[in-house]
Amino acid sequence: MNKTYRNCRMRSQIKHSVLTLLIASPLLANAAQPARNKPELLRVEGAVDAMGTGFTIAAYGEDRVRLQSAVAQGLEEARRLDQMLSNYKPDSEWSQVNRQAADGLVHITAELFQLLAACVEYSRESEGAFDISVGPLMKIWGFYKGSGHLPHRAEVRGILNQVGYRFIVLDASNHTVRFAKRGVELDPGGIGKGYAVDRIAQILKDNGIQQALVSGGGSSIYAIGAPPNEKGWKLDIKNPKDPSKTSTTVLLKDESMSTSGNYEKYFYAEGKMYSHIMDPRTGFPAQGTLSTSVIAPNTIDSEVWAKPYYILGRQWTVKHKRKDFRVYFCEDKSGAPCEWLQ
Repeated sequence: MNKTYRNCRMRSQIKHSVLTLLIASPLLANAAQPARNKPELLRVEGAVDAMGTGFTIAAYGEDRVRLQSAVAQGLEEARRLDQMLSNYKPDSEWSQVNRQAADGLVHITAELFQLLAACVEYSRESEGAFDISVGPLMKIWGFYKGSGHLPHRAEVRGILNQVGYRFIVLDASNHTVRFAKRGVELDPGGIGKGYAVDRIAQILKDNGIQQALVSGGGSSIYAIGAPPNEKGWKLDIKNPKDPSKTSTTVLLKDESMSTSGNYEKYFYAEGKMYSHIMDPRTGFPAQGTLSTSVIAPNTIDSEVWAKPYYILGRQWTVKHKRKDFRVYFCEDKSGAPCEWLQ
């Protein structure tokens, strides 16, 4: 499934970055070696707001024109995907599906169809812990364009009847989607950034860029190669109990990392903390985990699976995590250390 969708966005202004990007300064040629053996590398950066977050690119190379062109194309791809995947834009293809799919078949582009089909497959594999139909829950909990509030339990029970990936009916032969029940609403927040980061990274690679870092909101990142004089891109994973501190540092090279943490967006009510990471099966924010960071070959995978691992907990994650993934797990349990799961 990964191969099929490898090339396959809950607005929030994250108060604390999930990851601190420690990007090396531009390399100057070593004076002790001939310049022809170690040419100076240029660095070009770019940023754009899309899908309710910020996307950034930092790329190194010898040809400034090629670097600038590649970065510009990457940022334009983020804008294009914003027009397709944003649930904040009424005219986006995603929003049109949300408005029309309960009334009948909606013909969609092959690209969006493949992404929705991937979402359904992720839902099956995660036993429903990942579910793009979580939109109604995000709204009732106030996390859609807000910082959250505590709804009545009766409201949650009522909304749960409108949540479930099984209500998403896809027809591969005609590229159509329909909802089997009224009130269903798709939320791209758990997959949109990862998909966009992968697409941007591929554009950079296609332009011959061999050293770059692409970030979607600071929480989903793909590293191409390594920065000058480094073995990889250095990324700090925050300590979820004190986001001003670092829990661990990783080197990323030709792979992605995504983090889901309860400190990203949350509120307190009745003496209890509620985060934006929703368990679609119960209708309530997941409890028992502080954060999960997933390193994977593709950002769409690392972003998606950071949520089920967070929701389903340490034991499930150890049993079901993919062999080519690395998972850094911080359990909400007294005395339990953050650790890389084996």
